[in-house]
Amino acid sequence: MNRLPTLRARRQQFAVLRFLATAATSRPTVPQTLIEKVVQKYAVDLPAGRVVRAGDYVMIRPEHVMTHDNTGPVISKFKSVGATKIANPRQLVFTLDHDVQNKSEKNLAKYLRIEQFAREHDIDFYPAGRGIGHQILIEEGYAFPYTLTVASDSHSNMYGGVGCVGTPIVRTDAAALWATGKTWWQVPRVIKVEFKGKLSPGVTGKDVIVALCGSFNKDEVLNAAIEFTGEGVAGLSIDDRLTIANMTTEWGALAGVFPVDQTLLDWYERTLKKLEFSMFASKSIPPLPEHPRINRRRLDALRAMPLTSDSGAEYASHLHFDLSTLVPHVSGPNSVKVSTPLPKLEEARIPIQKAYLVSCTNSRVSDIAAAAAVMKGNNVAPDVQFYIAAASSVVQQESERLGDWDVLIAAGAKVLPAGCGPCIGLGVGLLEEGETGISATNRNYKGRMGHPKAQAYLASPAVVAASAIKGHICGPDSLDENRLPTTSAPSFHTAQTESGTVAPATSDMEESLLPGFPESFSGHLLFVPQDNLSTDALYPGKYTYQDDITLERQAEVVMENYDTSFAGTVSSLLKERSPLSESANTKHGVVLVSGYNFGTGSSREQAATALKAAGIPVVVAGSFGDIFKRNAINNGLICLESPELVGDLTEMYAKDGRRGAGGRDGELTVNTGHMIWLNMRDGNVSVNSPRGEKKYKVRPVGASVQELWICGGLEGYILKSIQAQV
Repeated sequence: MNRLPTLRARRQQFAVLRFLATAATSRPTVPQTLIEKVVQKYAVDLPAGRVVRAGDYVMIRPEHVMTHDNTGPVISKFKSVGATKIANPRQLVFTLDHDVQNKSEKNLAKYLRIEQFAREHDIDFYPAGRGIGHQILIEEGYAFPYTLTVASDSHSNMYGGVGCVGTPIVRTDAAALWATGKTWWQVPRVIKVEFKGKLSPGVTGKDVIVALCGSFNKDEVLNAAIEFTGEGVAGLSIDDRLTIANMTTEWGALAGVFPVDQTLLDWYERTLKKLEFSMFASKSIPPLPEHPRINRRRLDALRAMPLTSDSGAEYASHLHFDLSTLVPHVSGPNSVKVSTPLPKLEEARIPIQKAYLVSCTNSRVSDIAAAAAVMKGNNVAPDVQFYIAAASSVVQQESERLGDWDVLIAAGAKVLPAGCGPCIGLGVGLLEEGETGISATNRNYKGRMGHPKAQAYLASPAVVAASAIKGHICGPDSLDENRLPTTSAPSFHTAQTESGTVAPATSDMEESLLPGFPESFSGHLLFVPQDNLSTDALYPGKYTYQDDITLERQAEVVMENYDTSFAGTVSSLLKERSPLSESANTKHGVVLVSGYNFGTGSSREQAATALKAAGIPVVVAGSFGDIFKRNAINNGLICLESPELVGDLTEMYAKDGRRGAGGRDGELTVNTGHMIWLNMRDGNVSVNSPRGEKKYKVRPVGASVQELWICGGLEGYILKSIQAQV
């Protein structure tokens, strides 16, 4: 990290005092979950005596905020709103990790600008090659137990593996945090996931989360925060916990937090010893200042003031999962909601052309060791390319010291720099048309790791290594099936808690409208009969880091990974004159209707801005991925939920009356010929067709969302706030 040594003592003192101050906050008398307690510590501007609960909108001042390659656009946003000063430089962390293989003059210049900005504002900076940001935040203690740390990346959930509430924000939120130190957050509903039993030999944390995604695949945890509990937690290593927490993102959650138990405290003790050893202190050489975030006083504070959920705390639901019934699982193809026991999938002998041991999910020291144990004495199959990249330079150095890194290279693995690379669809080694790959990464969405017509599976490092050796999906020879449970589905069930409640989707109360916000939205209705439409489908990853791409160009490529004709269809409909009555208080455009968990996936805000730029002012869905919804609100795109409308359109227009296979004629986007009118005051919705009119109801948006829309988004709102202060 590029920081002036003279500041280390100052940072250490600040970190310790900050932790002790927040830990000493008086405890509310109303029962709270662990997550609610942590948010309470970081909530600001609360009324006296206010107890934070799930569902509340709160202003938060997180411990840290991380941005990576998207720091460039955040700098632009920060400057465009007239901000010139970072509110708290110690809050920020820059890590360059996504496009590190790109040595073009343009990308290197971008990286240089980010580093110069960091130096100018005294911000902690980690250059390309140091590793993936999430791994760095764990290694360097930015993500720490009982703290709230956010990142402009969807996999910030990973911090929950060390008892930190990690949750994603978007670029505009990051700019707001830079300028003010604060941003808004709606506390998610909290779900308890209880583990019992113990994993069998050869079963890993990756198998746990892959099986969870496939077992509870009906959006049970969508937009929720998860607290992992139960006697089975103690048997999970910290690396396993980090993997599970990392992929709670794919499961649909906004956070996945493990308890701070003896296993974690012992892990920190070992980490601290390594840090102290690296200081080279001796009797003749004075010791260097202790680490600013991982140090003895901070660990002692953890032990002295533990946080746990209160008896009587409310959970939306309670999921049970028996680890002892689990066998290795494989996810896919092209969906995390499909998981298959490895022994069953092996029978199909699915050939592969590429294998990957990369990403922040499963490229830590233990993962590389597991792959090396399988690879030792073997070679990568002649028709397979096996790519490896450590989660960080620290990980790679330790794996080299242990000899595991050399084992993989000797077997024929191709080395990539520590960074995201193929996982995000950047650099060499991507899946080509018709190819099949198996990866230890976290996402296998269509087109994410290469060509949309490729097949991608996810598995543990050992299974990936074994598959690379034999050329088809299989487990390692060392896997003793006699020591595994039967290959039937693992034991799991849901117990609805008595206190768990769900907010009604609609309201009979009228919403007051701010001056300048439309009374209604109207236009042609387009129906996309698809659930879990990801941000990769809405806006391809290959455009994500083209920082100079125009809104006009975004409109041309919107939904390209899902339906290449979508942008043209929207453009044609906008040229048609709307038969609905026009007024100054009505906003016209094309209204998109789709299924459930719309916008699941990464934190790229272009998924929202591209839709808006194309001429879509409103998206109606059964439900939304929370990160997409946040991006939409921050950029003035209205999101409304209407399960009834989605259900009717599915019955009328989806193939076989089910979402997922396009329209009746196989078309991916259905032009229904309907017109839709949405009243933003009372939530009444009218859908007109040649057969007549049908009424629906939605919950209107509140004043905070209206104000952001009027300002053109959060960026405009920040500018307005800065101008008001001046």
